[in-house]
Amino acid sequence: QVQLVESGGGLVQAGGSLRLSCAASGRTSRRYTMGWFRQAPGKEREFVTGISVSGGSTVYADSVKGRFAISRDNAKNAVYLQMNSLKPEDTAVYYCAARFLSEITTTPARYNYWGQGTQVTISS
Repeated sequence: QVQLVESGGGLVQAGGSLRLSCAASGRTSRRYTMGWFRQAPGKEREFVTGISVSGGSTVYADSVKGRFAISRDNAKNAVYLQMNSLKPEDTAVYYCAARFLSEITTTPARYNYWGQGTQVTISS
């Protein structure tokens, strides 16, 4: 089992920045591909970004490319999401997810573990 806990959400103005953190604990968390997803009210959960086990490979949704950056610190069992130039349409609950395979995937159902989510609200 892997437990994931997100933090760092909040309310910021458009154009601002936030840094989300995801702390992983439990069984061999360093061997998991990690992803960030988000879900806005009335919408499906969508892929934001993912990072490979080593951190050497990343994937981003087109909507966040150039504005968001994912990173991980395997020594700390943590994953981070730096979000810059935030827009009102980035408002959502952001979830951290872990997948016990090396391939990054954008499909939520292929991730084995999920955090409880953290709310990000961007005001215009």
